[in-house]
Amino acid sequence: MYITEQLARENGRDYALRILKDNIIRLEMEPGSSISDREVAAKLSLSRTPVREALLELAKAKVVEIYPQRGSVVSLIDYDLVEEAYFVRSVLETAVVELACERANEDSLAELESNVKLQKFYQQDLVVEKLMELDDEFHRLLFKMTGKLQAYEMMKGMMVHFDRVRNLALGTMKDKSLVEEHEKILTAVGERDPGAARKVMTIHLSRYQVDEEEVRRRYPGYFKQG
Repeated sequence: MYITEQLARENGRDYALRILKDNIIRLEMEPGSSISDREVAAKLSLSRTPVREALLELAKAKVVEIYPQRGSVVSLIDYDLVEEAYFVRSVLETAVVELACERANEDSLAELESNVKLQKFYQQDLVVEKLMELDDEFHRLLFKMTGKLQAYEMMKGMMVHFDRVRNLALGTMKDKSLVEEHEKILTAVGERDPGAARKVMTIHLSRYQVDEEEVRRRYPGYFKQG
C-alpha cells in the first residue's frame, strides 16, 4: 500500500479517502480485491470510523462495493463509467485549452515546458508513477493559467474510473504518444492557436479508447463484463 503523510488541512476521513483513492488509481489495490478497514486504519494510524466513512464515499462514486457482513471490495472497471468520466473531462479540457491560448504568459508556458522535459526524462525508463503525476500536473497547469483551478478540482473528483484505465494504458504503451501530444499542446498554446490546441487535446483524451483492446487483453480480470 502506497502511503504518504497526512496533510495539515486533512481530517482523518479526508486522509483515508485520499490514500484509498490514490492506491486504487495506482492499482496497488487491484480491481476485485478486498479492503480491510481494520488494516487500512492501522497503516494510517487512524480509528476505523474515518476509514469506513471514506469507503462509504468511494461506494457512492461506485469505486468500491460494500457488502454487509462481508466487507468492502474494489470495484471492477466499468467502461460505462469510464466513458462518462471521459465526457466530463473532454468538455472541460477542450474549453480550457482554447482559453489557455488567450491567457498563457511566459511564466505559465515555462512551467508547461519544464513539465514536458521531466516527462521525457521519465519516459525513457517508463516510470509509470512519475508519468501519471506529471500528466496530472500538466493538465492542472492548463487550468491554473486560465484561472479555473476550482473546475479542475471538481473534475478530478470523478476521474478515478478514467484514471485507472489511464494507468493501465501507460503501463502497456509502446510509443511516446503521451509526451508527444503534450508537446503539441504546449506548442499550440504557445502559438496562440486554439483550433490546433483543441484538436490535439481531443486526440489526447480519447487515447484510452485506442488502448482499450490491449489493456483488456492484458488484464481481463480487471473489467466488468457486458
